[in-house]
Formats: sequence, structure tokens, C-alpha cells
Amino acid sequence: MLLSFLFFLALFAAVGVSSYRKSRGTKQDYYLASQDVPPMLVGLSAVATNNSGYMFIGVIGYTYMTGLASIWLMIGWILGDFLGSLWIHKSLRQAVKRSGESSYAGVLACWQGIRFGHWQKLAGLLSLLFLLAYASAQLVAGSKALYVVLDLPIWSGAVLGGVIVAAYCLAGGIRASIWTDVAQSFVMVLAMGTLLFVATQSVGGATAAWQAMGQVEGFLNWYPQGLLLPGLAGGVVFILSWLFAGISVVGQPHVMVRFMALDNVGHMVRARCWYYLWFVLFYCMATGVGMLSRIMLSDQGAFDAELALPMMAMELLSPAMVGLILAGIFAATMSTADSLVLSCSAALTHDLLPQRTENTRLLKFATVAIALLAVTWALLNEQSVFSLVVMSWSALASAFAPLLMVLAAGGRPSQRLAITMSLLGLATALAWRWFGWHAHIYEGMPGILMGLVVYAVGHLVSRSPASRTVNA
Repeated sequence: MLLSFLFFLALFAAVGVSSYRKSRGTKQDYYLASQDVPPMLVGLSAVATNNSGYMFIGVIGYTYMTGLASIWLMIGWILGDFLGSLWIHKSLRQAVKRSGESSYAGVLACWQGIRFGHWQKLAGLLSLLFLLAYASAQLVAGSKALYVVLDLPIWSGAVLGGVIVAAYCLAGGIRASIWTDVAQSFVMVLAMGTLLFVATQSVGGATAAWQAMGQVEGFLNWYPQGLLLPGLAGGVVFILSWLFAGISVVGQPHVMVRFMALDNVGHMVRARCWYYLWFVLFYCMATGVGMLSRIMLSDQGAFDAELALPMMAMELLSPAMVGLILAGIFAATMSTADSLVLSCSAALTHDLLPQRTENTRLLKFATVAIALLAVTWALLNEQSVFSLVVMSWSALASAFAPLLMVLAAGGRPSQRLAITMSLLGLATALAWRWFGWHAHIYEGMPGILMGLVVYAVGHLVSRSPASRTVNA
């Protein structure tokens, strides 16, 4: 088991470090791989970064507790992601070429040909805060897996993950991250597929599994229990809110930077094909494993639901295959953690510091410092992986997605309006979670809608006769 796990870790590290040979020693190369990444690598890297330890740990735990109704999270998320990609990804890649910027916030700030300096600093600060929280959640996910499978101290996974991520980020920056993501994406699918097949066979096949699930009260209901609205209306609102979770992808710097690094804007459709093929396949398998875990690990009070997948692996598989599953979980956490660390580093060096630096040694020093902060946060964290990821995801989406959607649609907000959109969108999402309404409706939905409403109101006000008179 341990040898299998260490073998895959060594493989990932070797892939990442080998990217050093293509490094050009520039900031553009460190953060955007000189924009020469082929579409297959972009698609597989983006899906590995998107899915992360959240899929192995968070989604499995959520499905264990929720049952069949969790499929709406999957459907809504993927559909929303696809709809957002139709007009965002290509526009963003074109804006990168126009602006020459190296960070996600920098591209948005210079979208209209002039720099929104104050908005960029705000975006850099928000990116640093919430991407760090997100990165800590990935390291926590890896820690939980090591704790269950290898009985290692809970802190060990966070430290090991942080060291490995820092090592290959130092070697090749975003290119190292993308290369290892691709290797990790294959291991992730192999691990999840293996466990799904073995678990299904162990309970007597798909028909027997479905019948056993039907014996669990409410497990095969179409909609979760305790929704804000009863019946079909509550289910529709629930699904719609998770569609906004998918749209939220366009507000995630660590995912969108993959599409920013694409070699040619004309290859965007090919990159998306790879992305959604892998995404649908992996999410379907994860949902299946989560549902099977409920009938195989039926004592809800005996363990943390987010540990369901590694516990199933230990019950069903040989030590070598358990090592594969553990490597898959760790691969998922690292594929996102490295992206988050690099995006934080870009926010710090490109968006926040008063003097931008092209010195790659300083860029790498910032990366190590960010990795250390992420490990520290993970060691102090007391929230679930699912909760911390969704909170960070919705906060970034509410702050950035409305502005990016408006810009990609041809809107021309002022800097003051852009700042107001980001702040009120973020405040709405955080308030929604504070009042506990996120249990019924994903908080990114009201956050994104608030940002769009602010833009609509600001646009109408700026076009009013009174406003034109004042400006004159």
C-alpha cells in the first residue's frame, strides 16, 4: 500500500520537476507558460484542478448524506459551467493577448484598455484570502485520506502536500502544475473507476445495489429534505442555485488561468471537449461511489462522512490498489493546491505589490511563502472540506464572475461601478451563508445576481438625463 502510494507521488513530482527544462525564466512563463499549452493539456489540467480533493472527499461525503438528490448538484454544476464557457473562455483568452497581463485580476483590470488599479488591488486581496482558504481545504482533504488509510497524524498530509506542491511549483511554475495535473487526471479517473466497479460487484451488481439503497429512508428521493420551498418549487430552486455554482467557474482564477495559457484562441473548442468529457465521466463515477458508500458504511454516527471513500477502499481492495486510491485522492488535492498557490503568488506579486517584479527568484520565494501559509491554515482548520471549498468558491465567484460576464458581453463599467459590483456581490454571498440560507440555496447565486443587478442599476443611472447633465 505504502509503496504504491509513494510510487505515484514520485511520478507526479518527477513530471513536475521535468518541466524545468522548458522554463524560459520570465514572469509570463512562470504564471502563463508563455501561452503555448496545447488544448488537450489545457482541458485535462482544468478539469483536474476543478475537481480536486473536493470531489474525492467533499462530494462523496455530501452524496453519502444526501443520496440520489445529489445528482442535481452534478447536473446543475456541469450545465452552468458549460453555459458560462460559451462566451467567457474565448473572450478571456483574447483579453490576455491584448493586455499582456500575467494574472487573472490583471486581465480584468485592463480589459477596456485602461487599468483599473484600485479594483485590481481589491481583486488581488480577495484572491489571496479566499484562494488560501481553498488551498488549505485541499491539504485537509489529503490529510484525512492519509489519516484513515495509513494511520498517519492528521497534520502529516498537509505538510507532505505542501512540500510537494512547493517543489514542483518552484521547478516550473504553471507549466509544472499543468503537466502534473494531466498525469494526476488519469490516476484520478483510474482510482475512482476501479473503486466504483469493485464496490458494485461486492454488493451483487447494480440492481442489488439500487434495491439496497431503496431500503434507506429518503435516500432515493429526487430532492433533498428540508428545502426552503416545498415540493417541485424547492427542487427547481435548488437545481438552479447549483447551476450558478457551475457558472461560478468563470470567477475562479486558478481554473481560468488554464484557458488563459492556451496556445491558440482557435483551439478553445478542442480544449473544452477534453474538459467536459473528463468532467462528466469523473463526476458520474464519484456520485456512484458516494451512493454505494451509504449501503456499505451504514453506521452514520461512527465516522466522518467525508472519510467514506478511503474507508471503502480499505474494505474492498488489496493494499496495492488502496495505494492507488490514496494516490488518486492525493493527486486530486495537489492538482488544485498547486494551482491555488500559484494564483495566490500571482495576486501578491502582480496585483498587490506596488512595484511589479520580473525576477523569477522573488516570484518563487512568494510561492514558497504562500505554500507555507496554506499549510498553516490547514493545520488550524476546523471546517469540513465541502463547507470550506463551497464558501471560497462562492466568494470568488460573487466578487469576479459578474464583472467578467459583463466585460465579455461588451459592457463598459467604470472602475467605481466595478468595485461596487465586486463588494456587494461578495457581501451578499457571505451574508447568505452567515444566515444559514446556503443550506437551501447555494450562496453564489444571490451573490452573482447582486453583482449583475448593481451593474444594471449603475448603467441605467449613468444613461439618465440627470447624470449626463452633471457629467457635462
